[in-house]
Amino acid sequence: MTSTPDRRTIFLDEMGVGPVWTRRDGSHQDTAPETSVEKQPEAAVPSAAAPSRIASADMASPSGTAPSASEIAGMDWVQLKAAVADCVKCGLCKTRTKTVFGTGDEKAKWLFVGEGPGRNEDLQGEPFVGPAGKLLDNMLQAMGLKRGRNANIANIVKCRPIGADGRDRPPTPEEADACMPYLQRQIALIQPGVIVALGKTAALSLLGLDPDTSVGQLRGKVHRHGDLPLVVTYHPAYLLRKPADKAKTWGDLCLAMNTYAHDDNRQ
Repeated sequence: MTSTPDRRTIFLDEMGVGPVWTRRDGSHQDTAPETSVEKQPEAAVPSAAAPSRIASADMASPSGTAPSASEIAGMDWVQLKAAVADCVKCGLCKTRTKTVFGTGDEKAKWLFVGEGPGRNEDLQGEPFVGPAGKLLDNMLQAMGLKRGRNANIANIVKCRPIGADGRDRPPTPEEADACMPYLQRQIALIQPGVIVALGKTAALSLLGLDPDTSVGQLRGKVHRHGDLPLVVTYHPAYLLRKPADKAKTWGDLCLAMNTYAHDDNRQ
């Protein structure tokens, strides 16, 4: 009699990765390629990343102004979200419909960081919606995670970068730098166990690397963002264009799960 496939197998099949073999003892043996774990030197982290005391309500900057990195480093969740909604730190504020703060469990042990909002995200105010968001949700479920349950999703920038042709584009280094204190404070408040950088922009911004560094050079290794392990993989939007690389991505996620299970700094 043919057995009914379990949820994990279904999700991996949705990602285009498989098969997943089941041992006689009922445990899974994934077909992801073996990936070496190589600890990297700690990347320099701006001072805003360090946890600090929660500021009082009167510390929030007035509406329409740009708070300093030190002010952002002392904000609680309410103040931080309000500061992002009113932010005018770079030119992206002039063309946005909505800021896209992030979504998910505020005490999640898994933080996924992408590039920036696209058109749909700009309209809805939530990261990773549409086809790329559906694929990311499938990736999360294959890992036993779910939006809002032990997973948090954010971006390097909170406003949609638009090119001269009206299409989405990567944020400039200046735009990423302007928005980084907000993300650093999110990381400090969430205190995740592992960060997964989705794509080149997220990886280079979080690790402070040269713009010419490719995702291929960063995959298969465990990097550090401060004292947090960080694993780099492809952006879901890229995987929609290059579905053959989904198997590589599953290998990256397996590395992240193994790292989370064995990291000495995990709380």
